[in-house]
Amino acid sequence: MFSHSWHQQLCSTLSLSLSLSVCVCVCVCLQCVGEENWVDSRTVYIGHKEPPPGTEAFIQQRFPDNRIVSCKYTFWNFIPKNMFEQFRRVANFYFLVIFLVQLIIDTPTSPITSGLPLFFVITVTAIKQGYEDWLRHKADKAVNECPVQVVQNGKIICKQSRRLRVGDVVLVKEDETFPCDLILLSSSRDDGTCYVTTASLDGESSHKTYYAVQDTKAFTTEEEVSCIHATIECEQPQPDLYKFVGRINVYMNNEPVARPLGSENLLLRGATLKNTEHIYAVAIYTGMETKMALNYQSKSQKRSAVEKSMNAYLVVYLCILISKAVINTGLKYLWQSDPNRDEPWYNERTDTERQRHILIRAFTDFLAFMVLFNYIIPVSMYVTVEMQKFLGSYFIMWDDEMLDEELGERAVVNTSDLNEELGQVEYVFTDKTGTLTENNMEFIECCVDGHVYIPHAISSSIDMIDTSPGPDAREREELFFRALCLCHTVQVKEEETVDGIKHGIHQGKSSSFYISSSPDEVALVEGMKRIHVFVCYSHIRCVHLFRFELLEVLTFDSVRRRMSVIVRAGEMYLFCKGADSSIFPRVIKGKVEQVKARVELNAVEGLRTLCVAYRPLSPEQYQQVCHQLSGAKLALQDRDKQLAEAYDIIERDLILLGATAVEDRLQEKAADTIESLHQAGMKVWVLTGDKMETAAATCYASKLFRRSTQILELTTKRTEEQSLHDLHLHGVFYLFSLSGDCTDFGLIIDGATLSAVMRPGQEDSNSGNYKEIFLEICRNCSAVLCCRMAPLQKAQIVKMIKASKEHPITLAVGDGANDVSMILEAHVGIGIMGKEGRQAVRNSDYAIPKFKHLKKMLLVHGHYYYIRISELVQYFFYKNVVFMFPQFIYQFFCGFSQQPLYDTAYLTLYNISFTSLPILLYSLMEQHINMDILKKDPSLYKDIAKNCLLRWPIFIYWTVLGVYDAMVMFFGAYFLFDNTSFTSNGQMFGNWTFGTLVFTVLVFTVTFKLVLDTHYWTWINHFVIWGSLVFFVVFSLLWGGIIWPFLNYQRMYYVFMQMLSSGPAWLSIILLITVCLLPDVVKKVIWRALWPTTTEKIQVGAITSMETLD
Repeated sequence: MFSHSWHQQLCSTLSLSLSLSVCVCVCVCLQCVGEENWVDSRTVYIGHKEPPPGTEAFIQQRFPDNRIVSCKYTFWNFIPKNMFEQFRRVANFYFLVIFLVQLIIDTPTSPITSGLPLFFVITVTAIKQGYEDWLRHKADKAVNECPVQVVQNGKIICKQSRRLRVGDVVLVKEDETFPCDLILLSSSRDDGTCYVTTASLDGESSHKTYYAVQDTKAFTTEEEVSCIHATIECEQPQPDLYKFVGRINVYMNNEPVARPLGSENLLLRGATLKNTEHIYAVAIYTGMETKMALNYQSKSQKRSAVEKSMNAYLVVYLCILISKAVINTGLKYLWQSDPNRDEPWYNERTDTERQRHILIRAFTDFLAFMVLFNYIIPVSMYVTVEMQKFLGSYFIMWDDEMLDEELGERAVVNTSDLNEELGQVEYVFTDKTGTLTENNMEFIECCVDGHVYIPHAISSSIDMIDTSPGPDAREREELFFRALCLCHTVQVKEEETVDGIKHGIHQGKSSSFYISSSPDEVALVEGMKRIHVFVCYSHIRCVHLFRFELLEVLTFDSVRRRMSVIVRAGEMYLFCKGADSSIFPRVIKGKVEQVKARVELNAVEGLRTLCVAYRPLSPEQYQQVCHQLSGAKLALQDRDKQLAEAYDIIERDLILLGATAVEDRLQEKAADTIESLHQAGMKVWVLTGDKMETAAATCYASKLFRRSTQILELTTKRTEEQSLHDLHLHGVFYLFSLSGDCTDFGLIIDGATLSAVMRPGQEDSNSGNYKEIFLEICRNCSAVLCCRMAPLQKAQIVKMIKASKEHPITLAVGDGANDVSMILEAHVGIGIMGKEGRQAVRNSDYAIPKFKHLKKMLLVHGHYYYIRISELVQYFFYKNVVFMFPQFIYQFFCGFSQQPLYDTAYLTLYNISFTSLPILLYSLMEQHINMDILKKDPSLYKDIAKNCLLRWPIFIYWTVLGVYDAMVMFFGAYFLFDNTSFTSNGQMFGNWTFGTLVFTVLVFTVTFKLVLDTHYWTWINHFVIWGSLVFFVVFSLLWGGIIWPFLNYQRMYYVFMQMLSSGPAWLSIILLITVCLLPDVVKKVIWRALWPTTTEKIQVGAITSMETLD
């Protein structure tokens, strides 16, 4: 038994003797060219057939089934796993401990006061997460139980997708999705090719061509496919969508014939078969080993900056709580150290409890004080925040200004946990094609022999906009238009649906349309159709019917950057089209300078340009071409290299015909949106796979770059001329040397250079950390363009910026599946409902119909949500400080006996009923500035940047304000009525009346504090705010006016009525509320007069305008 592996180029392997007795179960790792990771190999037996005796050992390997699992829980682990995750939150765990303490020891309050709110929070969260996971289970089940047709023993049987195994031969029909990663064996097309769209994988909705194995493409029926006797040896699964290394050994007369396998033979799960009746293919990777499953990272839970601030504040208040408990416990035993002072009689301590060790008694008292003061930790805040986020998300979905009538789509909120994060974005990472642009190519003009032609939109003709050509140029025009109609891979297709998007519908009726691997080709062919030059497969109709026989297609590749066809219609021609940089060096004749000037002008205007040339072929030359191509196609060693050499020889001595210009138009208001984001203080990066020239032109058109922007270019072309280290030093010097003259810098970098930047220097120890230098350059740039980016590189850039020392909030927006990794990596991910499928929408946090809607999403909704939830968080901590600090002070007047100041009903309902609805409504409806002003003045977004409303100074101010209000309430009530009769009959109020008076002032003060902070009033605000106060009064009257039979105490009976019957009590309530609110009012007046923010200036201006109108 021997082991073997192969290089990415299979030359060395194929030159070895094919009689190696191998079993690839024992694997040796080799590093393939261009790969950084080591990969093992696997052997797949097609149809699970054993190899012929004497060829190689048959050892069946174990592979995973085809089951896809995206769910988080199972039926058995849901409760323990969900409980574990929920109690990892500090607040939940804290209240669980408090609840257990109340159950174990004798505490001043009932366990219900902590257990009931905790149970409510845990139950609601568990139901929500369980429902979401049930939806994932449902989706997984639909995918895993999808029927798949499998060939077994010459017959077609139907299996569930999850039962598919590696080695099964699968029949896939047109418009069906591939159930796993497959190697194409044969096709219904005579040439063994098939057309595939990969919109759900890489975001490209164009059609790609894949090729069957040369020795199996003739097997086109179930019986014939069952007769295939072959094994496949390939690399273990890895996430790169564009790399695959393998070979197939086809046994003919018990002798193996080896053929190389590459990415052109691999059909990926999630892709869809198009324009091909059916194919036969063998499963190579299944289930969670498919490239689709490996390439998409899991959707992790994202936490907003506000939630992090909440947790930090919670820790502070927890420390305050512990400090209070420690102080009161210490002071209690200091108080009782006097022999004349003992435990108060009303605590009803038994002799056994009194005789316990002092440490045990001290610890028990410490826990009792913790329970008494635990309301300073606002557990209801988390419930209110969750409700605010959930209900608030509907305002985004109901926004009619974010409705796209053309698509019939509204904004979608996939997660409501990040609403406020929309108001904190510092970096915006956006895709280009389909996000900034419409991804709808349109033929704009063509240049033939230096003469410019533009299609006439009305008369379906073509007009020349400069000097008329002479009669000799007529032949060139005809050749040019024939070249455009022939040199392409366009196919004609009827109506189809791609990922829910219908194509080929015109005025409600089905019609044919063009499909191709390149949208530029479709635009050119449709442009020809507009001027009555039609293409139909391999035939051309132009005024009179001309038929051309398509002899050869020299396919496009990114290295050559061109494609060619050889056609015959009496005479034989080679027509070639491609990028100007690949065509001009091969031209020997034609008006090169005139065409080149027009191409450069079009590129600056953001148009996508292609040059067209031709070459007449004699029969002898054609035979030579056929010999070169056939030899290269049949080569087993260095096939790609030999094909490239053959293409290089054939595509020479060309005659230039002209050039075309195609426009991928910017989306409506894309430039205005980017300009607004810049004014709001955000840095915008464009991450695209497009070439630099086209992407740069789009950036200028969209106002990402201005004409005054100083551009630094870090691209492969520059790194070939200079070392990367020199370029970085040049970049830093360039930016900082100009810092005195210009503040607007831009950077252009490509994927290859970025890979070098991300990799630490190894050869030169003095090269330094390129990543840090790169980040320093980027910090000084208002805009960055990253071109030629792979999908995972996009995510790496976002991750790099997130991990920088400033830890900025990032937002990623894209429309294709190639943007999913970037969307998942960013703090906030937004999907565009474009033409490249729905993968980005499904994996995003928010989805919008068009890029222009991002402006209102951030500048209006994001601004409002951050203002609202910031007030909500600070207000909750404030009102709980006001609530609990009098309880702390009260212990100094009751011998630290843990006597509650407030009744149990007030303790339970304070956060649930009396003060919760006003702040919830405020956090849903508050508009401190009119939304039209927010859209017109994006700079207002800077006023809330960097989580400014939840910084420590503001948090301390709210806390100090709460302590002040609490002291005014307690000591105001204490000193106003010390040694004074409250009622007209001379009766003194008891401790419960005193506590009720403080609580009444408390409820009215915190409610009026919210009234002072409210800028946007509706009838709902009035109803909820004044209604909550009325509810408190009515409840207190009923609670103290009736003897409740289910209570074992009646200590509150007639307390509230007695208090209200006292004139001094009414005066005290009014006076204390006024004194409590006065400092906050004075502070606001002084601050607005001396140091007003931009927001406050606008608020004052709006009030002045209203007064003027009145």
